[in-house]
Amino acid sequence: MPLMKIDLIKNQYQPEEIKQIMQLSFDVAKETLSLPDRDRFQIVTQHEDYEINFQDVGLGYKRTNKALFFTILSTPRPMPAKKAFTKKLVEKLAKEADVRDEDVIISFVTNHGEDWSFGKGKNHFLNGEL
Repeated sequence: MPLMKIDLIKNQYQPEEIKQIMQLSFDVAKETLSLPDRDRFQIVTQHEDYEINFQDVGLGYKRTNKALFFTILSTPRPMPAKKAFTKKLVEKLAKEADVRDEDVIISFVTNHGEDWSFGKGKNHFLNGEL
């Protein structure tokens, strides 16, 4: 049940391109993080260009205004799964959505089942429903 947040600069992608990015990223997550079909939680937030600054931490990457920042909030995942997700996501986005590999930033943030409620004020993992 990861929550995938995708931040980007407004007007850099058309709606269909954003839908494609969402689908590709979910497909990669299903494959590498072992997600079931209906375990899909994605939020795309578009920002004004002055609200976002994607630097390169000294790696020498030249980012464009089409940069994408993926934040994956998830229960702990094995290191090989995170590496596979990162590698495959960048490859798929480059090949199928024409996104430059330097323009993809990914951060995993760990939380736990007890941190989630999926509705009705229930803690589904704590009460045994999930």
